Amino acid sequence: MNLTFHGHSCIQISDKEHSIIIDPFLSGNPAAKTKPEDIQAEYILLTHGHTDHTADAEAIARANDATIIATFELATYYSWKGLKTIGMNMGGTVDLGFATAKLVHAFHSSSIVSDDSQSIVYAGMPGGFIIDWNGSTLYHAGDTSLFGDLKMFGELHNIDYAILPIGDFYTMGPKDALIAAKWLQAKNVIPVHHSTFPGIVQDAVAFVSQLKEQGVGGFALQPGDQLTLEK
Repeated sequence: MNLTFHGHSCIQISDKEHSIIIDPFLSGNPAAKTKPEDIQAEYILLTHGHTDHTADAEAIARANDATIIATFELATYYSWKGLKTIGMNMGGTVDLGFATAKLVHAFHSSSIVSDDSQSIVYAGMPGGFIIDWNGSTLYHAGDTSLFGDLKMFGELHNIDYAILPIGDFYTMGPKDALIAAKWLQAKNVIPVHHSTFPGIVQDAVAFVSQLKEQGVGGFALQPGDQLTLEK
């Protein structure tokens, strides 16, 4: 099973038969190496409604006849566009047949902002996903600050890979992400949501070095990098 980092917070997980993509932001992302039309996926998981996590969800869904999985409000928004959706809420788990995805809460905001009409549409609560697939457990935190329930996630789930934002300003920064990694009891951490724009530039290599100092594995992936997932 492979994990591909497409830049920002966009992660794709695939085996020989199935593929899911989380928070697709490729067009408009200056760091992305992959185009939306190059993506093949059965499911699209969205942590929240902000454009830097949803920009290519509709295009990828239409091209692949893929199903969008998100909070009830955000899934309903995409269903009105004629797309296949599964609307969930916090604490719920969806069985994909080859994997399960549990929607868990995050501390951030979630909306669809239209500059043209100067309107903001509520998109439900922000969240993250805990994915169990082929014996591995991955936690994609979405956009979040540090919060105490991360300890609970670590107690309830044997997390092999935690995908955590480190950009600061909009999410937790590296110092808080180090605490999050400890609370989650994660075996490995992949830092995301950094260095795409000037306001969130961080040194992912230095962060991974600090992880290793506290006994946690880490991978400072560049857009386009692929990682083989191991237990």
